[in-house]
Amino acid sequence: MATSKPNANGIEAQVEDLARAARAASHETARLSRATKDRWILRAAERLEAARDRILAANRDDQKEAEARGVDASLAKRLDLAGDKWASMIAGLRDVAALPDPVGEITSMWVRPNGLRVGRMRIPLGVIAIVYESRPNVTVDAAALCVKSGNAVILRGGSEAIRSNLALGEELRAAAQETGVPADAIAVVPTTDRAAVDHLLKQDRWIDLLIPRGGPALIRKVVEQSTIPVVKHDAGVCHVFVDATADRDMARAIVRDSKIRQMAVCNGLETLLVHQGAAATTLPFVLDALVAEGVEIRGCARTREVFPSAKQASEEDWSAEFLAPILAVRVVDDLDAAIEHIRSYGSSHTEVIVTSDYASSQAFVRRVDSSTVGVNCSTAFADGYRLGLGAEIGISTSKLHAYGPMGLEGLTTQKFVLFGDGQLRPD
Repeated sequence: MATSKPNANGIEAQVEDLARAARAASHETARLSRATKDRWILRAAERLEAARDRILAANRDDQKEAEARGVDASLAKRLDLAGDKWASMIAGLRDVAALPDPVGEITSMWVRPNGLRVGRMRIPLGVIAIVYESRPNVTVDAAALCVKSGNAVILRGGSEAIRSNLALGEELRAAAQETGVPADAIAVVPTTDRAAVDHLLKQDRWIDLLIPRGGPALIRKVVEQSTIPVVKHDAGVCHVFVDATADRDMARAIVRDSKIRQMAVCNGLETLLVHQGAAATTLPFVLDALVAEGVEIRGCARTREVFPSAKQASEEDWSAEFLAPILAVRVVDDLDAAIEHIRSYGSSHTEVIVTSDYASSQAFVRRVDSSTVGVNCSTAFADGYRLGLGAEIGISTSKLHAYGPMGLEGLTTQKFVLFGDGQLRPD
């Protein structure tokens, strides 16, 4: 069976074979036309729809086993592929097909004094490995984005989603064979043995970039052990800062949407910071709306003075990604204190200020260096689709080489191209 665990030497050989085959496939995907890549994406959508019942049955088996194993509730919730999640996954494929192909784009061109023209051209990264937990829809999203940008991809999902991932991968590879895309450009690691990840992290000869998506333990393991360059898609400890001048109704609506819309997502609000000038009036108004929807408030001493039902926040709460109906709340002296808190406890994901003061909004945007910074909007907009990128492979919290939601351009690099008519260096 696909989920069996071969011996250690067998796993190492299996992983290296996948990586070696992906490298060979990447040379072909780099040359594919947009028409061929889009034909594969649209055919994949058709095949997935046709195989929906079988895939969802596999997905239900994963969910049952996760429940029996006592998998963390936030991970288990992300497993489900049915309903809106399925529709969004299929729509995401078609969205990617509609996006321009970045490969071969000349992003700039200039002329040197000797007449030599110098340009920058987008090219694929090569082979991208993605190690992720739960969320089997990532298998489809990542494959579409990687191949559309001319790369090959190796997908290693969590053991809790192995049946779902293998079923999805089977249809993606079959669609590739039908449309002229090398099937080895889409590889799903077929074992649940954790040793597979250990070996994958050492395949720097064949793999160009590694992207981990998951909890702190997974991210730490990958960063510490990988010999491959890593772009982290780390925890989402997102903040909203309600300034003294914030409109009360706007603040309540933004905080509510940021926290309540979806809780088990990385762009969800985890810590609310409130200027002391808004603590007595705006803060209780905002928190009443959250408590009415079942959110537990964990506040600092000043928060509890104006909202006595809040529980006492611990030091650990300020850096926690709850992914649950829990919100940490702190009253701060001013904008400087809010920014210092974000720098001390944030994860470089998404931060928003709610304010009517232009100078405060501009200072916040300039001084907060997280991957997405907003003014008077929900943190939920930290999402590739909502930002106009189509789909995303994740949200990078690493500044090199991509930062924030990573779409097609984030899966390419740029090379220099030179156009001359016989120029020689004079020295």
